Amino acid sequence: MGLISMLFTWPLAPVHGVIRLGELIQQQVEHELRDPAAVRRRLEAVEEARRAGRISEEEEAEAVEEILRLMSGPRRG
Repeated sequence: MGLISMLFTWPLAPVHGVIRLGELIQQQVEHELRDPAAVRRRLEAVEEARRAGRISEEEEAEAVEEILRLMSGPRRG
């Protein structure tokens, strides 16, 4: 990288840093959504809530559907 190009791109370094941080956060969130252990814990929590009577059968079905939808959502490179 030449001196001239470095002078012009230096002011944008904080913007590039924020963009990269956002990408890293997105990757971590997607990883946690698809982590089999985390998915199992969420499904078990829904099942326990149903057994304890905190949610209805319909709410349980919706919650399970949402967890599975999030888990199998589109993957990005």
